[in-house]
Amino acid sequence: MALVLLGINHNTANVDFRERVAFPPEKVGDAIERAGAMPELEELVIVSTCNRTELYAHIDLGEAAPTDPDAELPDALLRAEEGRLLHWLSEYHDLDPAELARCSYFHWREDVIRHLMRVACGLDSMVLGEPQILGQIKSAYAVSRDLGVVGGALGRVFQEAFSIAKEVRTDTAIGENPVSVAYAAVTLAEQIFSDLGSLHALLIGAGRTIELVARHLTDKGVRSIVVANRTLQNAVELGEMFGAEGVLLADIPEQLIKADIVVSSTNSQLPLLGKGAVESAIRKRRHKPMLLVDLAVPRDIEPQVGEIADAYLYSVDDIRDVIEDNVKSRAEAAAQASAIIERGVQDYLRQLRALNAVNTLRAFREKAESIRDQEVQKALRALEKGDAATSVLESLARTLTNKLIHTPSVQMKKASADGRDDLLLLTRQLYELDQAAEQPQQSASSPSTDD
Repeated sequence: MALVLLGINHNTANVDFRERVAFPPEKVGDAIERAGAMPELEELVIVSTCNRTELYAHIDLGEAAPTDPDAELPDALLRAEEGRLLHWLSEYHDLDPAELARCSYFHWREDVIRHLMRVACGLDSMVLGEPQILGQIKSAYAVSRDLGVVGGALGRVFQEAFSIAKEVRTDTAIGENPVSVAYAAVTLAEQIFSDLGSLHALLIGAGRTIELVARHLTDKGVRSIVVANRTLQNAVELGEMFGAEGVLLADIPEQLIKADIVVSSTNSQLPLLGKGAVESAIRKRRHKPMLLVDLAVPRDIEPQVGEIADAYLYSVDDIRDVIEDNVKSRAEAAAQASAIIERGVQDYLRQLRALNAVNTLRAFREKAESIRDQEVQKALRALEKGDAATSVLESLARTLTNKLIHTPSVQMKKASADGRDDLLLLTRQLYELDQAAEQPQQSASSPSTDD
């Protein structure tokens, strides 16, 4: 078995490519079902957000798997597994495998654990320390769990990542001073407009990101907010939280005329706002400037809107500079978080190694108990025949001792003949023979002390 990860993110691919690799929520189930056709795939979690698409998998290596859990996997074997995941992902999204390979990264074993923990803590996000990603990972994990494609391997890894993320949020300042894509969008508006309080905002979508945008805008003094959504009830409910109006997507052209700030974040697979609609609104606004921030992947606003005079369009990639200015204060907290993550990785690996010993310990105990049961039965039969109890007990103890140490004794002699001093040293550690050798010496010296 092996734990592997194939992914792309905002550091390896631009928004155009990321939106082609993204999995809409309604298609994740189908994707997981189709991935199940890979015979070596045992478990799978697909994490897909506006900034990343990652496949966390537990695969069966068959006879190629090393018996030592700490052994390095052959490079050829790793490349083969990477190739299988790349082929499946490129085939599912109808992408050029070579292009996908250039934009992707591949990790295995502890690097997968470390990466997942960093992602869950927000250290691998465009906005350092942003909290939304943890909820997105939990949702992705829940989908795979409900579909029955998460077992003990990925289950332990994700639960450990959630635990470390909670510790980082509690013990560091990584979550202080609200910094998120939503916050960055509002900060950008502050840089463009001198007085936010007098502006009108149109928010497209009714998800968590738009809720955060509405919260930040309200905190900055914006009082005129309209929320447009495909489902009117969701728009109205979100609007009520901030004293905003809820409308349908069909009402956007009318609302666009009044909007100084437009922020969009939906799961739509097609653009909701085109160049023609924005041009028309700009004319009716008599060319009063309009800021449009598209936080969606795939994009909600056609890129051509950026060509319109007096329309200032920013995508998630365009607000990097704004984000970088806001995260400088989190550098020290990020370093502390990295230390917590590294400790978490090592703790997890120790737990994994302990689990790997369970089967060996069980077999060892079963063999010892089998020998014990056989010899106890012999002793009981001897007692039933009338043999002396003392003689029976001495024989039982002697026989048990001989049978329990016979096989280890044979193997130690063979190890010594083969020059395997490491096994002899391990035996002394396992049975604490050095400590046992010291005890008689201490006992022998004690009478002389009393003379």
